[in-house]
Amino acid sequence: MRFTFLLFSLLTLCISCKDSDKLPFLGVPEIVDGKEIPHTVGDFSFVNQDSQQVNQNDYQDQIQIADFFFTTCPTICPTVMSNMLKIYDKYQDNEDIRLVSFSLDPKKDTVAALKQYADNLEISSPKWNLLTGEKKKLHGMAADYFNIVVEDEEAPGGINHSGKIILVDKKGRVRAYAEGTDENEVEKFMEDIEKLLKEYEVN
Repeated sequence: MRFTFLLFSLLTLCISCKDSDKLPFLGVPEIVDGKEIPHTVGDFSFVNQDSQQVNQNDYQDQIQIADFFFTTCPTICPTVMSNMLKIYDKYQDNEDIRLVSFSLDPKKDTVAALKQYADNLEISSPKWNLLTGEKKKLHGMAADYFNIVVEDEEAPGGINHSGKIILVDKKGRVRAYAEGTDENEVEKFMEDIEKLLKEYEVN
């Protein structure tokens, strides 16, 4: 019940602006000196599948496409990662775009496990980083990216989580999202990526 309520609360922050001609800034803005500052994702520092330290600075001046997963997830993760792979393949040669997947089960998702997972997908860093680290910090990042994570012994794999794919601009602001299990939403999401790329062409 708590999981459903939190998910609904986050979605209500985003839906109203979804069809704008220009991608909106999603999330609750911060008010500083009377001005609205768009929500930005928090700083992080984790380890990727190649044992390299990765932090938010590595995505400076990069468009970031993010999701949350774990390698042993028996439900939504395979579909979400399959759709992430489509995005990876489409934008593999675009230097402005990088992907990042945060593990929700770092106890099992060691560097070696992430490396094997990356090899199976035939992906490479830094274009697509699979990150592991301290569980509390990884789970804490999820809300910044409009993902819900609840540990639940009765859930498949022990973790109840949403499967959103999130589009973050070069300043760390969330601009669009898609339900990663929905092929039609992911197709629309790739249109949003193109829209964001055009914003930078203009500017």
